[in-house]
Amino acid sequence: MDPIEKWRDKIDDVDRRLVELLNERACYADEIGKIKEKLGMEAYSPKREEEVLQNVLNTNKGPLTNAALRRLFERIIDESRKLEREAMLERKKNSSRK
Repeated sequence: MDPIEKWRDKIDDVDRRLVELLNERACYADEIGKIKEKLGMEAYSPKREEEVLQNVLNTNKGPLTNAALRRLFERIIDESRKLEREAMLERKKNSSRK
């Protein structure tokens, strides 16, 4: 096997695991959205988002810089928030049809 292919295979494996973990995280965000909805809370929680980012940065051992991880996780959080909002709107729309 070509040495580059060996490393690419490893990257592909990590990517598959990342997809699985990101979808697991999204499911948890949806559950939090359901709770927020019942409590009349908004999807956006800046204090919690900063806590998440600090948690990520505190566990960073590199080689990615804190700035790189912050950018990545800001995007992950943004997509999770979007999922939360869309799910909340869908549930609200469905409940008004009943």
